[in-house]
Amino acid sequence: MPEDNKNTNGSQELKKNGQPKAEGAQQTSANPQDSQDYKDLKESMLRLAAEFDNYKKRTKADSELAKNLGKAELMRSLLPIMDEFELALIAVNKTDDKNIAKGVEMLYSNFIDTLKKDGLAEIPCKGVFDPYMHEIVMTKESKEKGGTILEVVKKGYTFDRTLLRPASVIVAKDGSSAEDDKK
Repeated sequence: MPEDNKNTNGSQELKKNGQPKAEGAQQTSANPQDSQDYKDLKESMLRLAAEFDNYKKRTKADSELAKNLGKAELMRSLLPIMDEFELALIAVNKTDDKNIAKGVEMLYSNFIDTLKKDGLAEIPCKGVFDPYMHEIVMTKESKEKGGTILEVVKKGYTFDRTLLRPASVIVAKDGSSAEDDKK
């Protein structure tokens, strides 16, 4: 072999493919395309990392939404039980045994407090009828302004700002319709 492809110890320098290096070949590539490829790969990796971060955020939000929907469905299924509990409280308060009444009241209070901690809220039924939160079951003539809530027939509830059940209410008749009926 010729001496010109040997290094100082006498062994021949080889390229990556196993071929002897030519004398005068540069050790590092100064090709501008290689620099652009590096920039493109770096940009692509940054974009991919940002997409993955967004994916993790979306997945977490979807998981929270599913969790809240599950809770809302559970709360909705407990509403009839709450109504029956309230009826039981009324019936038990009419009995002579005040210990039983106190026990049932404590159970109901603990039950409601637990649900409220998880996000259940009773719809306020004071003032004027709100069609997004109340359901009119009856109207009555009254001295109150038309549309004023007079009585609550069934309580309404929300969970995490989601309407579970509108409150069933009795509202005052509008004075103008009462006058039209008399004519």
